[in-house]
Amino acid sequence: MRTVDAAGLTIGDDRPPRIMGVLNVSEESPYDPSVFDDPGEAAAYVDSELIGMGADIVDVGLESANKRFDVLSAEQELDRLETAIEAMESTTGDAVWSIETRYHEVAAAALDRGFDMVNDICGFADPEMPDVCSARDAAVVKMASPPDLERPGAIADVDDIYEALSRNGFTERTILDPAFGGWTEDKTLADDRETFQRLREFRGYGRPILVSINRKNFLREIVGRETEEALPVSLAATSMAVERGAHVIRTHDVAETRDAAAIGAEFARERVRETVSGAELEELDVTTVSEASRHLDRLGADASIATESVVRAVEVSGLASDQLRAVESATETTNAALAVAGASRCETAATDGSGGKRGTDFDRTDARGLLVGTPAALSCVSDRLADGADATGRAGEKSSTLADIASVLERIADPDR
Repeated sequence: MRTVDAAGLTIGDDRPPRIMGVLNVSEESPYDPSVFDDPGEAAAYVDSELIGMGADIVDVGLESANKRFDVLSAEQELDRLETAIEAMESTTGDAVWSIETRYHEVAAAALDRGFDMVNDICGFADPEMPDVCSARDAAVVKMASPPDLERPGAIADVDDIYEALSRNGFTERTILDPAFGGWTEDKTLADDRETFQRLREFRGYGRPILVSINRKNFLREIVGRETEEALPVSLAATSMAVERGAHVIRTHDVAETRDAAAIGAEFARERVRETVSGAELEELDVTTVSEASRHLDRLGADASIATESVVRAVEVSGLASDQLRAVESATETTNAALAVAGASRCETAATDGSGGKRGTDFDRTDARGLLVGTPAALSCVSDRLADGADATGRAGEKSSTLADIASVLERIADPDR
């Protein structure tokens, strides 16, 4: 995973989750507490409620992303930029300052006047944006979006979001944002929930991830809360996002979000990253076939081996001994294995006297076990059990049960899970 330096603030794995607090100088923005048109009041808010509460980054929005409003031109954004610059110059706290824009002209003006990074909500739809940021050695957040300066974030399907993030390439200091929220009518709350569920896949590009989920509709709908009551669900999702690999959390609720992010970081699965004799080894954050496929694609490797790189474990109970024996038999010559309760390794490995494997003495067990294997192996086990059931015409209870088990295993082996 690449680490990004944003004006001295390092963002990436093995770093604390970074908190991006929001300041809006757009009168249309829906969250009133963060909206200011007076530079002095804005500066006081930043010092007390953002930097003072632990924000590492201050992200300044010049216009609302609400689809009900017309898109501002670059010239209109530049007019509002003066308020943002005056607010930045009036603050006393120390933070990285980010300008949210879609135009390279605005990004260049902001960076030249003291801003540190860019939050591009149109994902390099302006083809000059990467060059502007690279020339100034500035970090840039690239949000998934169609190549259209008037339609930020209007992508519903997770695969399309992933593809959009690579459009027009990356800079050396690019941070990726999969774009949560109702940017268009076409994007549903279910789309956002699937994107969140598959958040680890976006680590496949090997770059830090930013998420903006604060009080979003796709979370509020789950518990039936209005915006003002939605802080608890935002905090729960924040911990989950960090545990799933997010590096930056964009929020209006800085103090609470920082605490939630710290919990997510504390309980995230520890992964090995070592340099040994000049060789670098990094354990990837991979739990599904899709996540493995993303990393293989990044390396230009054969993505078909993804189904052989993720292991799933299934506890099997309630079977008769002969049924459990049939499951074990179906694992032969695959990389799946069945560990049976009460059976020792030496017992399982014993031979039948002719050199062949005798198998487990299922009569000495309580007919329970743990079936472990990759999706590809479990799919093979499923096929064999189904074939065995079909061979007996599914006439008896045994064959019917094996056919049902085969069906369940096929769902577990589904690589899209």
